[in-house]
Amino acid sequence: MKRKVFVVDDHPIVREGLAQMINREPDLVVCGDAGDMHGALEKIHVIRPDVLIVDISLNGPDGLDVVKNIRTKNSNLPILILSMHDESLYAERALRAGANGYVMKQEATEKILAGLRRVLNHEIYVSEAIANRMLQQFVGGGSPHTKQCSIEDLSDRELEVLRLIGGGHGTRQIAEELHLSIKTVESYQAHLKEKLSLKNSREVVQYAVQWAHETRRQNGAAAARERMLAASATGDSLTASVSTSPK
Repeated sequence: MKRKVFVVDDHPIVREGLAQMINREPDLVVCGDAGDMHGALEKIHVIRPDVLIVDISLNGPDGLDVVKNIRTKNSNLPILILSMHDESLYAERALRAGANGYVMKQEATEKILAGLRRVLNHEIYVSEAIANRMLQQFVGGGSPHTKQCSIEDLSDRELEVLRLIGGGHGTRQIAEELHLSIKTVESYQAHLKEKLSLKNSREVVQYAVQWAHETRRQNGAAAARERMLAASATGDSLTASVSTSPK
């Protein structure tokens, strides 16, 4: 019997591309999809899939919020994060949120399928680099009390606020998007200033904009991967020639 896969991604053509790829496998089938958290939660309750693929970047609540929400209702459902975002920044966050694995979109098709099958067996799937870093942290290879705080040390919410600042959002816009009070957002901004050793709010904005720009540049290859998945949805080869400019 084929194992049922449910896909959560806010790009319809990417969902179609993933479905084309997965449905070619003898042991897997896509049973449904959704573009946001609310649609996903409603359908998952009815369809009861065997595994989820979730993108981090969604309209509305992000993929980490989807994972946390699902975990409060279904503690055993395997979840694989498939994202264009740098695994060094998001993989451990995804695992802490309750995901079972993390794969970047620019990885080969074989790794996405391997990740699916690994989490279906209730195992953890991350890249070798991330696994080694987590092991070093576990055995005491790092010294969190002496190292300088970096962006990797921000909380999930602090990172989300930084991302929105880098996208040009003001305090009121961030409060509305995250359903927080302005005072709470200002508190997160103060945390960012302190943790990143920045002098004032202007430096926070400059840091956020620069980080957002670098993130978009690094995501170019992952955006190409999305277009390759989309090509499979239209019957084209996954190895079709594509440009590498970010979406």
